[in-house]
Amino acid sequence: MNVKEFPSSNIRNLAIAGHNGTGKSSLLEAILYMAGVTTRMGKTEEGNTVSDYDPDEIKRGTSINATLATCEWKKCKVNFIDTPGYPDFIGDVKGSLRVADCVLVVLNAHSGVETETEKVWHYATEYNVPKAIYINKMDKERADFDAAVASVEKTFGVRAVPLEIPIGKEAGFKGVVNVLTKKAYTAKGNKLEEIPTPAEMADDLEMAWAKLCEAVSETSDELIMKFLDGQELTTEEVLQGIKEGILKQVFVPAFCGSASNGIGVHGLMDTISEYFPAPSDFPPVKAVKGDGSEVDVTCDPNGPLAAFVFKTIADPFAGRLSLIRVYSGTLSKDAITYNSVKDKEEKIASLMLRCGKDKQDVHNICAGDIAASAKLSITTTSDTLCAKGSNIKLAPIKYPEPQITMAIEAKTQGEEDKLGNAFSRLLEEDPTLSLKRDSEMHQTLISGMGEMHLNVMLEKAKSKFGADAILKEPRIPYRETIKAKALGVQGKFKRQSGGRGQYGDCVIDMEPLPRGSDFEFFNDIHGGVIPSNFIPSIEKGIREAKEHGILAGYPAVDFKVRLHFGSYHDVDSSDMAFKIAGSMAYKKAMEQCKPTILEPVMNVEVRVPEEYMGAVMGDLNSRRGQVMGMEADGSYQVIKAQVPQAEMHRYSVDLRSIARGRGSFIMRFSHYAECPPDVQKKIIETSDRKVKSEDEA
Repeated sequence: MNVKEFPSSNIRNLAIAGHNGTGKSSLLEAILYMAGVTTRMGKTEEGNTVSDYDPDEIKRGTSINATLATCEWKKCKVNFIDTPGYPDFIGDVKGSLRVADCVLVVLNAHSGVETETEKVWHYATEYNVPKAIYINKMDKERADFDAAVASVEKTFGVRAVPLEIPIGKEAGFKGVVNVLTKKAYTAKGNKLEEIPTPAEMADDLEMAWAKLCEAVSETSDELIMKFLDGQELTTEEVLQGIKEGILKQVFVPAFCGSASNGIGVHGLMDTISEYFPAPSDFPPVKAVKGDGSEVDVTCDPNGPLAAFVFKTIADPFAGRLSLIRVYSGTLSKDAITYNSVKDKEEKIASLMLRCGKDKQDVHNICAGDIAASAKLSITTTSDTLCAKGSNIKLAPIKYPEPQITMAIEAKTQGEEDKLGNAFSRLLEEDPTLSLKRDSEMHQTLISGMGEMHLNVMLEKAKSKFGADAILKEPRIPYRETIKAKALGVQGKFKRQSGGRGQYGDCVIDMEPLPRGSDFEFFNDIHGGVIPSNFIPSIEKGIREAKEHGILAGYPAVDFKVRLHFGSYHDVDSSDMAFKIAGSMAYKKAMEQCKPTILEPVMNVEVRVPEEYMGAVMGDLNSRRGQVMGMEADGSYQVIKAQVPQAEMHRYSVDLRSIARGRGSFIMRFSHYAECPPDVQKKIIETSDRKVKSEDEA
C-alpha cells in the first residue's frame, strides 16, 4: 500500500499534555474519529482508546506512556504524541516536548490550571515550544471557560486569546462559536454541524474579536502602529497574525469543547492545519560536531541526515521499538546510518507510522516527520542518527531527578538473573528509572519518579519478562567512629595445640581524626620488637575488623591507629597470628574510645510555591533537618536544607501531599554527622549484625 508523502511545510507535530484526568486521551480519540482514522470513539473507562492500549494503562484507567498517533486533516499530516498526566511519568512528557513543534495543553473547564499544567508549561518554556490550550469538559458541572482562561493568564503571565467561545456551559453547553467567522458549530457523529449563533452572544464575540486583534497587532511593528492609530485590521492581516503570534509565542490560542461529545474538535483541527507552525517554520536546530563546535541543522529533506530518538519501547517479542523525529535529510528503510552517541553504525531495518498499537510500514521519512523503527541494535533514547562522516549530536533530553529510591530483590530465590535482564530492558525504555548495586549494604537500589512509577515498573517486569520482584526500604549506610583516645591497648593472640603454635602481640594507640578522614595507620615500631614483615598483617587485621563496628556492625571511620610496641616468637609467629592480634587490639581500643554512630546527611533543595514554604520548612525541621537558606525562582521558592538521609525515605510522597503536587526536590550527599543518642539507641536495637554474611550465603 502506498503511503501519502507530505512536505515538511504540511506536517504538524503536537504533544497533547496536561494534568491527569483532563481528557487528553479522549480528545485524541475524538480527533482520530473526526479525521476518519477510527470508526467509533473509544472510552478510557472502557479501556478501548487508541492511545491507552498498554495492559497497565487499561488496568489503571490512565496514561502511563507517551503514545504516537497520526492522522490527516485537510492538506496536513498531524503527528500527535499523547502524554501521561500523572506526575510519576513526567519523563515521557519531557521527552515528547523535546521533539514537538507545539504543545496542546488540555485543561479541565472547572479546574483551570492544575499541578501538572504548571510542570508541562515549565518544560515547554524550557524547550521554547509554542503553546495552545483546549478547555475540555465544558458540559460538566462547574465548567467555567472564562475562569479557566484567566487562570492561564494569571499563572503564567501570558495572553490567552480565545479562537472559539462556548455556547452555554454545564448541562446547557451546546457548541462553540468561531471568533473569526462568527459561525456556531456543534458535532453530530463525526461530522461538523452548523447551528444558529445565539443573538445574546454578540457582545461576547465582539470582545473576543477585539482581544484577538489586539494580540495579533503585536506580531509586527506595522500592525501595532495600525492598531494604535485606531485602524481596523483586515481579515488577511488577522489570519497572518494568528500564525505569527503562535509561532513567536506572542499569545496563546484558546479553544474549548467537550472531547467526549466531539464538540470543538473541528475548529481546533482546522486551526492546527492552517495556523500552527510547521517544522520548516522554525529556525535551524543547534547540534554539536565531534570537535565540539556548533552546527545548524536545517529542516531540509535533501540535507544531511539528522534524526533523534525520543522514546524507546521495550517489547519481549518485537524487540526494541524506537520513536524517531527527523530534523534534516530523509531517513530510509535499509539505510546504514551512524549513531554519533554510540560511535557505531546502525541499520534501519524497518520504518513505520504508528497510531497507538497499529502500524503502517513506510520506506522513507523526510525532514520534520516522526516515525518508529523496530529492532535497532544499539540505539536508545536521546541518541542521534546521522550520515557517517557528519558526526553531529543533537541535544539530549534532560530528565528530572528521581524522587524516590527503594531496594529491589527477586521474589523467588535464584531468579536474580531474570530480574536483572528484565530491568536492563526497562531501563532502555524509561530513562527516569535507574538501578544500581549498593555493595556496602548488599542491596540493589531502584530509583524513580514516585511509588506508582516503581510499582508500574515491577508490574511490567512481571507481565512482559516474567520477573517477579518486591520492594523494600533501603538500608542506611551508617558509620561508626570514636570520640576519645585509647593508649597502650594490647592485642595478643596465643594458641598452642601441639606442634607449632600461633603467636602475635601488638600494642596500639587509637585517636579520633577529623570528619571525612577515614582511617590512618602509622607504624612506630623501633628496635625490631615486631619484625617488619609482620607489620602489614597487623594493619590488614585492623582494616578488616573496622568494616564491622562494635556498636551496630557498620564500618568504622575517622580514626588513627599508631602501632608502637609488641612481641613475637621465633617459631610460632605468623602473618595470620599478627592479623588476629591487630583485630583484637582494634576491638579493645574501640570500646575505650567512646564509640558513636554517624549518619549520612544530605543536601536537600526543595522547590515549592511560596504559599507552601512555611509548611515545607516545618516538615523539614520535624525530620531533624536544618534550613540553610532560601532563594526565589519566579513564583517559587527554593529551600536549601541539610537533612539526615534516614529521615528522607518516602519524602516524595509527603512533599506531594504538603504542596499539593506542586513541589519537587533534589538530594545529594553532604557529610556524615553524629546521631542523637535516642536515634543511636534505635539503630543499635534494630541493627542486623549478620547482614553481610546472610547476603553472601
